[in-house]
Amino acid sequence: MFETPPALKWLEKSAEGRSWLQDLPARVAACVQMWKLELEGPYPQSFVSIVFPARRADGSKAVLKIQYPHAESDYEEEALRLWNGEGAVRLFEYGPGHHALLIEQCEPGDHLSTRKADEALQVFAGLLPRLWIKAGKPFRSLEDEAAGWLIDLPQNWDRAGRPFEVGLLDAALEALERLYRTQGKQVLIHQDLHGDNVLRSEREPWLVIDPKPLTGEKELSLAPIIRGYEFGHSRVDVVHRLDKLTSDLQLDRERSRLWALAQTLAWAFEGSVAYDKHIETARWLWQA
Repeated sequence: MFETPPALKWLEKSAEGRSWLQDLPARVAACVQMWKLELEGPYPQSFVSIVFPARRADGSKAVLKIQYPHAESDYEEEALRLWNGEGAVRLFEYGPGHHALLIEQCEPGDHLSTRKADEALQVFAGLLPRLWIKAGKPFRSLEDEAAGWLIDLPQNWDRAGRPFEVGLLDAALEALERLYRTQGKQVLIHQDLHGDNVLRSEREPWLVIDPKPLTGEKELSLAPIIRGYEFGHSRVDVVHRLDKLTSDLQLDRERSRLWALAQTLAWAFEGSVAYDKHIETARWLWQA
């Protein structure tokens, strides 16, 4: 038996979450039997999935990840399958009935967020072009995702008590209207590629984990890096990341800026709560 990591306790607030937590021991046991695994205790920093270090029957190491079903994680396994270990962890097995992935274990496993900003930006610049591969169905498109943000953003802003000026909201909505139907080449993108989703590894120096896949233009994939608090939270830091990544990767700076502004505000809400740092970052991008 295992203890549920405290980071998953938020699931107890909903009937769906409580049901998933109740069923979790049986799901874990089924995966252990199906793939002949020995598990260690779960990683404590699991927020939307439960993740265990594992050992396979042949003695090799792996990671068992059982997802709480949610839209952003849809087709994570397919993204890993398509990347096939190129800049990302390898997928060994997938159990769709349990939303379970058996994937490569990264050792020593340090997070890229522990490195200095310019070193991390160099790592991102090396990894991103390897992830930008041609893809279509079954992944959700950035056009559809952004169309949802256009609807949700004003509603979330109102629900949260209008926590920032209407001008900033209008800027994000105008950016989305400008961007989402005028995109360039469509590729597979990891829309949550921040410093904690890149791990130190033996097979390669750094490998990407935890994709939240979309198909869309490359510029959107810079958004989580540009707002990455772990690499400094100031206007100077945010603009430096925007300028350096767009220069190094030869991407459109203005489209990257606007996507980062829009996604940062779209991801700024949890229920009636708005994240102050997201709002600050969006303001800096508004004037960048």
